Amino acid sequence: MNSSAVWKLRGVELPLGDPMVMGILNVTPDSFSDGGANSDPDDAILAGLAMRDAGASMVDVGGESTRPYSLGVDVGVEIERVLPVVEGLAAEGVVVSIDTSKAAVAEAAVSAGAAIVNDVTGLTDPAMRSICAETGVGVVIMHMQGNPQTMQDEPTYDNVVVDVGRYLASQAIAAIEDGIRLESIAIDPGIGFGKTTEHNLELMQHLDSITHFGYPVLVGPSRKGFLGALLEPIRGSTDPLERDGATAGAIAAAVMKGATIIRTHNVPLGVDVALVAKAMVPRRHHDQEIERT
Repeated sequence: MNSSAVWKLRGVELPLGDPMVMGILNVTPDSFSDGGANSDPDDAILAGLAMRDAGASMVDVGGESTRPYSLGVDVGVEIERVLPVVEGLAAEGVVVSIDTSKAAVAEAAVSAGAAIVNDVTGLTDPAMRSICAETGVGVVIMHMQGNPQTMQDEPTYDNVVVDVGRYLASQAIAAIEDGIRLESIAIDPGIGFGKTTEHNLELMQHLDSITHFGYPVLVGPSRKGFLGALLEPIRGSTDPLERDGATAGAIAAAVMKGATIIRTHNVPLGVDVALVAKAMVPRRHHDQEIERT
């Protein structure tokens, strides 16, 4: 269990007292919400700086779409996409996360200044764990059933909350055994990755079962398909860009259940909602003395 008051990254420590926002910066042509919007490195760097200025604690740069049924890209293509953006943002003092499942991409991005490796495959690759241990980066261990090409083909669980929790705990232990600092680990239940709408709702409703492990918990509901399914009875079919209101509701629920890091496309919205939701959580006051006059 991580009892540290900070999340230890490469070259920086982030306090865990209040929820943090991770801005999503996809430098891909085919991501489900913003594909193509930041394909130009200069545009992507400006977008990342705007996220930082809007209150994002970190910016997550991704060069390969992981939307359902997406196809992967070669290592060289992914590195070519992310490297100038990682370098540019890190040079401006932004805490950069690299969103990748490839060890070679992670290594290149960390060399360029990334402080976090966010791996949707949960650090299952020993080479990825080795690189993360050697470089001292922060890591996000995510749960995904299957892979992007198969994950939404009738996902099934005995008990989604228990199954996901056990997986995350076991992967965190494997990371520690391979030399990754306990204080550098965050976990992510993988909302939308190999889960039905009902599975996603169960995970959100019982998120405290995931936070119970003691690691910082990242939740990324932003504009996901399950939100579209919830909206459909009153809104009909929605484009991902039309789901920011629903995303706000999911962010508030996640924070009130103990999420530490919120991954979102709309950073100003995420920052505002996380702040207000945190203020609504009852705080326990121990040994408070009441002065009587």
